[in-house]
Amino acid sequence: MTLPLLYTYRRCPYAMRARMALLQAGIAYEAREIVLRDKPADMLALSPKGTVPVLLLPGGQVLEQSADIMSWAFEASGDVDGWWVRSQTDINLTLQQACDGAFKHHLDRYKYPQRFGDALEREHHREQAVQALLVPLQTQLQHQGQLGGDSPCAADIGIFPFVRQFAAVEPAWFETLPLPALQAWLAIWLAHPLFLRAFARPGSGP
Repeated sequence: MTLPLLYTYRRCPYAMRARMALLQAGIAYEAREIVLRDKPADMLALSPKGTVPVLLLPGGQVLEQSADIMSWAFEASGDVDGWWVRSQTDINLTLQQACDGAFKHHLDRYKYPQRFGDALEREHHREQAVQALLVPLQTQLQHQGQLGGDSPCAADIGIFPFVRQFAAVEPAWFETLPLPALQAWLAIWLAHPLFLRAFARPGSGP
C-alpha cells in the first residue's frame, strides 16, 4: 500500500504539528526529512513555495499548509476522539490565529534578530510575542488543563511547537514569567509521548 509522503524538517514547528496530527489521527505515512540548504527537486516540483510540511497523498493531491494537513488527518480518521472538533471553538480559533499571525511575526524577530535587521528591537518583539499569545494562553489554561478542556485537542498540538520554540530561546528568562498555567502546559507537552514520537528521527509513522 502506498503511504502518504510527508516532506518534513524535524525542528520546524509547522512540520512538527503536522506530524503530531498524523500520529494522533493514526495515519500511517512516510516521512522524508529535507535538508534546508539542498531542498529536493521532487518536493519543489510538488510545492514551489519550498517550505515544509508538504504532504503528497496517494491519489496525487498535495497539501502544502500545516493546518490543511491537520484538518485532513483528523477528517480522514473520522476524528473519533474529537480532537479536531474541540479545536474549532471561537477561543481556540482566535488563539490559533494569534499563533500563526502576530506571535509568529514577533517570535521570528526575537529568535533571529540579525536575520531581520532588527537587533535593537529584540526585546520589544519578545514582549509583543508574550502579549500576543502567551498571556491569552495563560488566561485560558488557568481554567482548564488543555485547550480542549480536560483532554487535548488539535489546538494544543497546533500551538505547542511555537511556544516550545519561543521558550527555548531564553529558557531561564521564560521560567521567570508570571505564567504558571502556560508553563505547566508546556512542560506536559515536552514530556508527552505524542511529541516524543513526532520529534524522533523520521521513519514511517505511526
